[in-house]
Amino acid sequence: MKPVGIVRKVDQLGRIVLPKSLRKRYFMNEGDPVEILVQGDHIILERYKPKCVFCSNQENVIEYNSRYICNDCLNEMKQASH
Repeated sequence: MKPVGIVRKVDQLGRIVLPKSLRKRYFMNEGDPVEILVQGDHIILERYKPKCVFCSNQENVIEYNSRYICNDCLNEMKQASH
């Protein structure tokens, strides 16, 4: 991870404000979902990108019955039902 050199304080509700320059650089807009990951003693914020519930693939993912599934798994399910 590359340090940015920006320090922010956590408020009473546990919130931090991401600087506008970072939001612009990473195309983050108001209302965008953000995923919070923990790796060792690091907290990582990522723009949320849906993953397939079966294989965790993030490419060609569609929403189906309030779940996300990739085209490969969907095709396998179709073949298995025949």
